[in-house]
Amino acid sequence: MHAFVYNHSVVKRTSEQISRIMRRVKGTDTKPELQLRKKLYAYGMRYRVHCQNLTGKPDIVFLSKRIAIFVDGDLWHGNQWRLRGLRSLEEQFADCQNREYWLTKIRRNINRDIRNTARLRQQGWKVIRFWESDVKTKLQACLDTVVRANEGDMDSPVPAAPLTVAEFFAGIGLVRMGLEQAGWETTYANDIDPKKNEMYRAQFSDADAVLDPRNVYDVKCSDISGPVTLATASFPCNDLSLAGARRGLAGQHSSAFWGFLDVIEGLNPRPRMLLLENVPGLLTSHGGSDLNEVLLALNRLGYTVDLLSIDAACFVPQSRRRLFVVAKQETASAEASLPLLLADSVRPPDVLRFIADHPGVAWNIRPLPALPTLRHKIEDIVEVLGADDALWWSRERVDYLLDQMSVRHRHRVDEAITKPVLTYFTVFRRIRNGKSMAEVRSDGIAGCLRTPRGGSGRQILVRVGNGEVRVRLLSARECASLMGATDYKLNVPLNQALFGFGDAVCVPVIKWIAENYLNPYLNETNHATVNEHRLVPQQPVEQKVNAA
Repeated sequence: MHAFVYNHSVVKRTSEQISRIMRRVKGTDTKPELQLRKKLYAYGMRYRVHCQNLTGKPDIVFLSKRIAIFVDGDLWHGNQWRLRGLRSLEEQFADCQNREYWLTKIRRNINRDIRNTARLRQQGWKVIRFWESDVKTKLQACLDTVVRANEGDMDSPVPAAPLTVAEFFAGIGLVRMGLEQAGWETTYANDIDPKKNEMYRAQFSDADAVLDPRNVYDVKCSDISGPVTLATASFPCNDLSLAGARRGLAGQHSSAFWGFLDVIEGLNPRPRMLLLENVPGLLTSHGGSDLNEVLLALNRLGYTVDLLSIDAACFVPQSRRRLFVVAKQETASAEASLPLLLADSVRPPDVLRFIADHPGVAWNIRPLPALPTLRHKIEDIVEVLGADDALWWSRERVDYLLDQMSVRHRHRVDEAITKPVLTYFTVFRRIRNGKSMAEVRSDGIAGCLRTPRGGSGRQILVRVGNGEVRVRLLSARECASLMGATDYKLNVPLNQALFGFGDAVCVPVIKWIAENYLNPYLNETNHATVNEHRLVPQQPVEQKVNAA
């Protein structure tokens, strides 16, 4: 389990200080790089530098041993926030004027490092990546690592892998969209629903090459070609949702998780990481035993696990809380203990209670930054329709809806009618005490998009102000915007689109998980773990290890 130290008393650098540091940074022949080269040379090792014909242009190369070494600057390659005791890269640049510029630049560097490392390994190279801070403070240990690599008796590091993903229960591809925005490439997708497949094919030009429409139980490991670093599964929630029959993992739909796990178990090598998504009801299904069973099954396949709960309302004006399991291919040490955890926006109290109540699970909890604060309201995604548009309801239908509201909810609407500005509410119809009621949401956030089974899942938009009330259903484009997929290609009937988006995962939530969890984790595991104790003796220059 990775150990992290929080240091919230650290003084953050100003934008001017950051700019001065940036100007002093060299691209090649940096001081740490020269330190390591001098140490290797003194030990008798001969090498080449900055080989232009190799992927990534490694800083130090042993050609005959096929060893490529990189000395990565902590700032440029995404490690400085950890050195400073911060929670994330975002926190490092929280007060920087050009925050988005630097976040984008460094994340691009991280993704390039991951891809270059993977390509070199696929070409048969042993890749060693050092942080410059390790070279500065643990130079002898860095030498030890290189010597052991040359002698062939070094423990193999965690294999590097490309940013490739296989998505199961892919739906209309919103998980893919979020991951692609963070630099990932989908090489395989599986979903059995023909209506969702139709939307997926219209959205992605390579769908014929990657989309497998079979039942997950019919998928064979050989169907998934090439290395897969991440596998995702938004497995059916029908039997886990509080609105369902709660049959759990034994139910007809949600039991499809086991078909996914069968595929993962048969893959060789298995994906480095897994990302599972489902409704919060998984936390309490059968008293928590269903989720516990999922996590233990992942443990048996060699994965340690982490648990997150994220509400899409942090990114888009829609209340949509979902549970995520991040599984990493690591072995938890026997003496590892859980860090002190405090409830936050990523792990609220019910998630922490579950973690604390299940010590038999091999947990690997990673500190994460706070989720962003929503800056948009429902009016920001509403389509502008003409007064005579056929989507607007008739006066009779509007009056019927108003009569279905409780006194308190109707009062909210009546108050807004007289105002000189337009106010937007969303409404769901629900059965309360055997009676259909129209329940109004007035906080500027839409309710959770649902599949329109039986008609009750259709969310209603109410526009009030300037002395009138106009009512219609949310459009397919508005639903796409509420899922963070504003530019999604829509050429299907409304009901089909509502089913697709109602079963999907919010795009910016997935992007956030990738940028703040998946990508940084891969970046860290691609770098050598440098132990400070000396493993090899000092060697006279005469005893040369000529591997150049």
